[in-house]
Amino acid sequence: MEIRIGVQNISREITLESVLSTEELTKVISEALAGTVLELTQAKGGKVIVPTAAIGYVEIGTEEKRRVGFGD
Repeated sequence: MEIRIGVQNISREITLESVLSTEELTKVISEALAGTVLELTQAKGGKVIVPTAAIGYVEIGTEEKRRVGFGD
């Protein structure tokens, strides 16, 4: 699942992949916004920690199966 986080006063967004479902991510993000930091673990390891006061937006992508080969 791809997640994009817009940070205030920074032109680039933070993009990461997570193994959590949309429902799990929504719960984690909602709980974090009530606190002080948003902490997410990336699919390939490592963590991203963003102060909630600096978050402009969080966009959760849809799960998309990757297509292989040619065709429509």
